[in-house]
Amino acid sequence: MIDYKAYFTLSYGLYIVSSGDRNTGNGFIANSVFQVTADPPRIAVSCNKNNHTFKFLEKYGLFALSVLAQDASPEIISDFGYKSGNVFDKLRNHQVIYGETGVPVISADCLSYMECKVVQTFEVGTHVIFIGELMHSVMLDETRKCMTYDYYRNVKRGAAPKNAPTYVDKSLLDPVKKDNINFQSYKCSVCGYVYDESQGDESQGVMPGTKFSDVSDLWKCPLCGTGKEDFE
Repeated sequence: MIDYKAYFTLSYGLYIVSSGDRNTGNGFIANSVFQVTADPPRIAVSCNKNNHTFKFLEKYGLFALSVLAQDASPEIISDFGYKSGNVFDKLRNHQVIYGETGVPVISADCLSYMECKVVQTFEVGTHVIFIGELMHSVMLDETRKCMTYDYYRNVKRGAAPKNAPTYVDKSLLDPVKKDNINFQSYKCSVCGYVYDESQGDESQGVMPGTKFSDVSDLWKCPLCGTGKEDFE
């Protein structure tokens, strides 16, 4: 028997992995990233074969890893986490610099970035693990905290998209039990954020116990910035 909730006790950060050059490129939010060795400094990144960024990783053999800030904007999470580069130019609307290796680097709402050269790859079913040797790294902001997957799930109440290594079908998890059966939950169809009537959204002045129907039409999803009309 597998208790899928056990997966959520594993520790992760949230990062933007990008690849390409000055003419074309793409990026995606990843949480399966870790340092493999210190000498030589190598970092592993897991990427779904269906991700648009996958072909850039294969073509260029280079990638940048940007460490997301805990208070990163809803727009950057929505664009890099839930939109496809096949139909949307993710780099156009965000602050991008080009590092020493020439790859596009997302610098807005990030604490640091690292540029890596791919030295090994491993096929793991739906995903490929890219091992990158660190070529260049820069600290951008030492005053903010990094975004963790635990914070993303439990504070921002975000969900992993289907291409993420940590995606778990909610039907495999136990249903959430409420103290008051009159409270309901509404899920954002764009990013998976759940508005729980019993908890409200105090970050935008919506007190616990506020029915979704009573929330102002000007209210926006705190995770991706979409409106009430995209909740179900």
